[in-house]
Amino acid sequence: MPQQPPEVDPRTYLAAERTLLAWVRTGLAMMGFGFVVARFGLFLRQLAALRNHAEAPQGRFSLWVGVGLVTLGVATTILAAVRHQKVVGRLERGEPIGGSRLGLIFAAIMAGMGFVMAVYLLLAQHAE
Repeated sequence: MPQQPPEVDPRTYLAAERTLLAWVRTGLAMMGFGFVVARFGLFLRQLAALRNHAEAPQGRFSLWVGVGLVTLGVATTILAAVRHQKVVGRLERGEPIGGSRLGLIFAAIMAGMGFVMAVYLLLAQHAE
């Protein structure tokens, strides 16, 4: 006779779903912020054109940072969905859930991107 996994409190499943939704919101926020950052370069070019500057800034940095943030948002959402499936599967089998490094990885990437953006803003300020 196969052994039945222990009954799991429904609140555990609901907590896992809330965690998934929090990560999805984070991914959507990153995608939206990435879009804004990418379009900021376009805004700077338009502003320079209005002021009749002969050489408008290209805004390539903001484009690549924006694309990176959108990509990070997509990856975060996908990784969250995969992690959620694993957690639910473990709960159904009665196994311990275990920890996740997703938050630490995301925080490290965001801190790195923030540092790069801060250096860029400082260098751009000194170039003017």
